[in-house]
Amino acid sequence: MTIAVFIFSLLGAMAIGIPIAFALMVCGVALMWHLNMFDAQILAQNLLEGANSFPLLAVPFFMLAGEIMNAGGLSRRIVNFAMACVGHIKGGLGYVTIMAAVIMAALSGSAVADAAALSALLLPMMVAAGHDRARTAGLIASASIIAPVIPPSIGFVIFGVAGNVSISKLFMAGIVPGIMLGAALWLTWWWLARREMVQVPPRKSMGEVLVAMRDATWALVMPLIVVFGLKFGVFTPTEAAVVAAVYALFISTCVYRELGLKDLYPLFVSSAKTSAVVMFLVAAAMVSAWLITVANLPAQLIEILQPLLDSPRLLMFTIMVIIIVVGTALDMTPTILLLTPVLMPVVKAAGIDPVYFGVLFIINCAIGLITPPVGTVLNAVAGVGKISMDEVTRGVLPFMIAQFGLMFALVLFPALVMVPARWFY
Repeated sequence: MTIAVFIFSLLGAMAIGIPIAFALMVCGVALMWHLNMFDAQILAQNLLEGANSFPLLAVPFFMLAGEIMNAGGLSRRIVNFAMACVGHIKGGLGYVTIMAAVIMAALSGSAVADAAALSALLLPMMVAAGHDRARTAGLIASASIIAPVIPPSIGFVIFGVAGNVSISKLFMAGIVPGIMLGAALWLTWWWLARREMVQVPPRKSMGEVLVAMRDATWALVMPLIVVFGLKFGVFTPTEAAVVAAVYALFISTCVYRELGLKDLYPLFVSSAKTSAVVMFLVAAAMVSAWLITVANLPAQLIEILQPLLDSPRLLMFTIMVIIIVVGTALDMTPTILLLTPVLMPVVKAAGIDPVYFGVLFIINCAIGLITPPVGTVLNAVAGVGKISMDEVTRGVLPFMIAQFGLMFALVLFPALVMVPARWFY
């Protein structure tokens, strides 16, 4: 009965148009009434405690770093470098998109920010070269969702806080799967683009490649600083977010000099607004998370899934399907905040490594950003690229299928995640 109250109160609030953060609070109040323990003071206390977390400070700083990166010329230089390396081969602009997305993922951690930047820079260029508009938009959307998987990742920060899992280990474990997502897109694009008759840009000389690499060096150094700093314990993930923001600010204002003092205020305001939305979601979810624990929902779910606990792969397959269904209706952050407190005890009871589960969870949530009808990244590409949602959805399908295929391969072969992750630890 408690599970039914939880599900129907949440879905009912969302169905009548209540924003997700407030729907989470409605769900919490409903659970309180059901448990006969309604107390407005407990509600307010958990709301405040939800946002009062030092690791969550990483969220606004990573978002600020992403805003500065796009406005300060780092994104454009990365695209130019990728163009110099692979732009001349058949379907080269698609490979440029994938290569740039992987590099940018190691800078921003935000799929929407990367989607906006890549759509503005590459969509007109690829359409002008003769590539199918819908397929191009689909490639950009699917490449952008690598951002939440490769560190620094805002999704890993939120999952680590919600599930009490080491954020540093999640960051390290996400590197290889993120590159695998890029490889899956690379193969899919090769298969789709091999028959296209598209104008290919001329091959860049070695001198031009070196010039492009030199121009992008400052941008390319940033992910190395974050990854090596975390691996060798120089700073925590929260401190890494500050380092990333300060580094991006310094490079944009003092090295590339594309940002002036008058340009900074709008960037700070934009990142503050986005951070406020995420933080309010986290705070509201803490109310439901506390009541989920009080109502002992995880124990009830463990009882329901008891037959699957002896088969971790089958359990992971089942959980992944559940997340796929939820991801079609919810954005990444509420999906993490809603399901993590419920699923984490089940995962631990089955003996599944929480870091491994976290990586698969975030990959699934990231792909959820391009699954209709909600698809936040689909909306971003459609808006920036001035293309209809129907076209973007049609174009993204083959790439989304490839990424889901990779995700289920990682379910079948956990060593693909954990062996390189332990090396990076």
